[in-house]
Amino acid sequence: MESFSFNTTPGVRFGSNFAITTAEEVSKKLGNNIFFITDPGLKEIGLIEPIIKELKKHSNIEIFSEVEADPSIKTLELSVEIAKNSNTTGVIGFGGGSSMDVAKLCSLLLGSGEDIHEAWGVANAKGPRLPLALYPTTAGTGSEVTPISIITQLDLEKKGVSSPIILPDLAILDPLLTLNLPAKITAATGIDAMVHAIESYASKSKNNNLISQSLAKEALRLLGSSIREAVFNGQSIEARSNMLIGSMLAGVSFGNSPVAGVHALAYPIGGTYHIPHGLSNALVLPHVLRFNSTSSEAIKSYSELAPIIFPEIDMNSGNQDITAIFIEKISSLSKDLGLEQKLRDVGIPENACETMAKDAMKQTRLLINNPKEILEQDAFDIYKSAW
Repeated sequence: MESFSFNTTPGVRFGSNFAITTAEEVSKKLGNNIFFITDPGLKEIGLIEPIIKELKKHSNIEIFSEVEADPSIKTLELSVEIAKNSNTTGVIGFGGGSSMDVAKLCSLLLGSGEDIHEAWGVANAKGPRLPLALYPTTAGTGSEVTPISIITQLDLEKKGVSSPIILPDLAILDPLLTLNLPAKITAATGIDAMVHAIESYASKSKNNNLISQSLAKEALRLLGSSIREAVFNGQSIEARSNMLIGSMLAGVSFGNSPVAGVHALAYPIGGTYHIPHGLSNALVLPHVLRFNSTSSEAIKSYSELAPIIFPEIDMNSGNQDITAIFIEKISSLSKDLGLEQKLRDVGIPENACETMAKDAMKQTRLLINNPKEILEQDAFDIYKSAW
């Protein structure tokens, strides 16, 4: 067995109503002045109110609700500026991946005072950060247990900070927070979580390891068996719980064995055309899998994952046939869940394929992990097939 390193969030709390019942523990960890980062939609529907009410019994709370999808560097800088003026002692990220990503870097910049532009990339953050707790309200990104934060730059390129320093102190997983998630968002974020597990399992990273692989398989077992129920019967606590835990396990997995080509090609779709991240992944997923399926390493990985998600697959076929069936079933699952299938369906023009291919090549930290090398022409061909 090759040597590897493994890191994740030290404290995970899971349970219905845990967003409320863990308030005292969170406040003790984060201190007297908590900076609460969320998005305007969650504030508007009142999802944050019971948590804020409970936290206020123990700490002062400053709410920042300006986070948009694919958060911009301007939003991050604004959050840091306001938090500084609030004498912040700890940070909460409440919402989807966007709010949690802003919270991670806000806590880093408040705690260290470092220049964000020197922190981009792998292991460049210096730290320390302020105490940090994350509350996911979608079952998709796994950001509550990953050492990664993605921010959209002024030129629309997505850049990431990858460092164990930005792993939070606490992840609060409360399935009640996901009950009213619309079906389409449930579907897109659920596919996103499945992509995390699939790419982590097949990652060419030198740090791909037995722990990540085991977690990826268990994540896919939970996600694959529950995603339809969560989408079409959103009030099912069991399905919502399975999705939330599955997303978290996939996050732990890819936080150590990084994702690859699907994410690299999804980023230009989200950054330029503001397509939600989960849907961006879903749009290119089957096409990247087909590209990879000429690689013996990918065939081995995909054929091992196939019966976990789709137990009805006949495993007496050869690995190549199993892989082909696996890819078609993944594509059908996305369609059955009601997600758009083509780039044209979300308003992306055909002539954008060339520019997106160039932009995807900038995602070197992801492309290096793909089971098969993706060149610019390959990326163009994948986009064309997805268009």
